[in-house]
Amino acid sequence: MKANSVLKRVEIYKVYGLKKKFDESLSDQPPKVLLVDDDPAMAKLFSYSLKNEGFDVKVENSAMDGYNTAKTYLPDLILSDYMMPEIDGFGFRKMLLDDPMLADIPFVFLTANDSDNSIIEGYNLDIKDYILKTTSPKVVALKVGNIIKSLKRERRNALKELQEAADTISMEVVPASAPNFPGFKIFQWNVPYQGVPGGDFIDYINIDDNRMVVILGDIMGKKWGAWFFAFSFIGYIRSAIRVVIKNSTEVKASEILKKVNETIYNDAKISEIFSTVSTAIIDNSKNEIQYSGAGDHPMLRYDSVNKKVTQFVSDGLLLGLSNDGDYNDVIIELNKGDILFMYTDGLIESRNKEGEQFGVPRIKETILNSVTPNPEEELIKIFTDFTGNKYEDDVSMIAIKKL
Repeated sequence: MKANSVLKRVEIYKVYGLKKKFDESLSDQPPKVLLVDDDPAMAKLFSYSLKNEGFDVKVENSAMDGYNTAKTYLPDLILSDYMMPEIDGFGFRKMLLDDPMLADIPFVFLTANDSDNSIIEGYNLDIKDYILKTTSPKVVALKVGNIIKSLKRERRNALKELQEAADTISMEVVPASAPNFPGFKIFQWNVPYQGVPGGDFIDYINIDDNRMVVILGDIMGKKWGAWFFAFSFIGYIRSAIRVVIKNSTEVKASEILKKVNETIYNDAKISEIFSTVSTAIIDNSKNEIQYSGAGDHPMLRYDSVNKKVTQFVSDGLLLGLSNDGDYNDVIIELNKGDILFMYTDGLIESRNKEGEQFGVPRIKETILNSVTPNPEEELIKIFTDFTGNKYEDDVSMIAIKKL
């Protein structure tokens, strides 16, 4: 019954445009294991066996240190002792479950406590297994390997089913490529979270021969949940643009957002789902872009003559958050060679292996230091190298260049 419901929702909410090979989202790197044990000798012993089996291993000796390391290391599996001072294994597990970024990481207890009550309490905290410390370290490593292999098989099957469902439906949430528009060159880049259709959406709608609307949005949430609602949001936005065009002599970006926001806020089915949206109307007769945003990140304009990057901020609220989003219009003039950058939070919030975010300052620095006429391509390269091609969210960017 539940499976049929999921398939029906897939049919209703249509397809995600970007096609990726499933295996590309499953890392070829050695599986990462975080081992947390307050006994240094035991930790060293189990770490040695895990490394011998090909795992990348980090060791911490307390729950708090393990928690902090997990946030930056993002392991494939956490192997933790139960009996630890200050915060025991159960407390550690609860800390992880309370953190949305860490809650889904598979967790295994490694303990000398084999009482039924402890085992039951552990499984009530959604652990994958209970391994006794008296087990041979080599057997522990093999058990960990089997758990990770099983989880990868499940993920690969889920990805395959998702892609097969998506491939049967034609409506795209992200176009295969950016359109041509006289006087401008539009570049788009989109990478879904872990290769699974997610909540970022992009759209281009022509108003007339001189004006085009560019939409970049990010629905709160990752993977399935966000993907289900992306099509609805695209539908609302397209409808709102048609209504604004039909009823107005002058189409404004702020009016589009206002209309979309009113519709979403009053729709009980999706009123609890929020979205950021950047709306840009390109006008090639005036060489300008009219911009309005809903909870989005500032647009960045690269001034090709003065070699500087300027931020443009819109103070509108997230779509669906309030009936009055207070959306305003910002006019951005572009000269030949100038580039306007739109992006979602996946670009600035993705981290390197030290846990440092990419951030807006690094975007500006990369654009300014680029020696090519296409700094957007340099930005992608720097970002990919910085993150090791591992992202924490959908990553999307649109660059609009005045020719």
